[in-house]
Amino acid sequence: MNVPLHNKITIDTYMTPLDHPEFAGHEQIVFATDNETGLKAIIAVHNTNRGPGLGGCRMWNYASANEALTDVLRLSKGMTYKNALADLALGGGKSVIIANPRTDKTPELLKAFGRHINRLAGSYITAEDVGISSDDMEIIGSVTDFARGTEATGFGDPSPYTALGTFVGIKAAAKHKFGSDDLNGLTVSLKGLGHVGYDVARQLHEAGATLIVSDIYDPAVTRAVEELGATSVSPDEAHLVKADIFAPCALGGGLNADTIPHLKVAIVAGAANNQLETPEDGAALMERGILYAPDYAINAGGVISVALGEPGISDSVVRQKTIAIGDTLTQIFERAATEKRPTNLIADELAEERFQHQHYSA
Repeated sequence: MNVPLHNKITIDTYMTPLDHPEFAGHEQIVFATDNETGLKAIIAVHNTNRGPGLGGCRMWNYASANEALTDVLRLSKGMTYKNALADLALGGGKSVIIANPRTDKTPELLKAFGRHINRLAGSYITAEDVGISSDDMEIIGSVTDFARGTEATGFGDPSPYTALGTFVGIKAAAKHKFGSDDLNGLTVSLKGLGHVGYDVARQLHEAGATLIVSDIYDPAVTRAVEELGATSVSPDEAHLVKADIFAPCALGGGLNADTIPHLKVAIVAGAANNQLETPEDGAALMERGILYAPDYAINAGGVISVALGEPGISDSVVRQKTIAIGDTLTQIFERAATEKRPTNLIADELAEERFQHQHYSA
């Protein structure tokens, strides 16, 4: 069955969300449209045992509606685990807007999205993600109280905190794998130079690392080459180059049965969500002797800033909790080494211990 949806967006194979392989017991899935603005979005709330489902809004030109649904379900579940592992009183949710963020975005479309969030009555709280800037979040926040990462609700753009936590996590991984968190002289292949990726690259450069960078947006690559002395490769080559560390900072699913055999690194540690295509890919990395920093553990800085960003909370408190990501990862690495099990499974178990038996009431 082939149902037209939005320009080139089509539903390739019809299924209900309940039948979807990534359904994973989601509490709520909402398909949101607005004919006047062209909005087509999906909002997914995975689990609210610890509190309202918090997770960013991603705007992306998905090839199909099924691709968008798969992404939002995986991302939403990941936020449940991320918020629990960061010990935040929040559940997990996520949203995606099916559109090109460079050509289709308008204030009216963003406001229509915000009005749909209001209809969920607080079960979902949105924030910035790929394709959505802090300025966009201000527009969304002008029509809903359930938007975070705005100037009115905290520290604004959460990406610097995501980048800080990722950098700290890379240092923790280096300490566990190499015996030192000194990054001077190490080579890092970094894929994705958005707000977070570029800031991670900057911190790595300042720490003395040699950078190999890639991105689908050529001006970002040119900037990294000129400002950070990086070497550039195509995004398809990022996982193929020889380096000490591979840092995925773009979209997820890049670590899979096709790519893992070709990795020439000792560590995978980056800011991208859902880096593993399947849980079994974590075992494949372990079998190759590659240390994997579970994505939702290392990239939790942004959600920490969003969750704690309330009047009266200082930046130092948020930075301190973000820097503690390094300690959380060290705990995961050490337990995984002791038990000889993949780091992604250890992280899942730690998170599940925190959210499966808690129940939040508004």
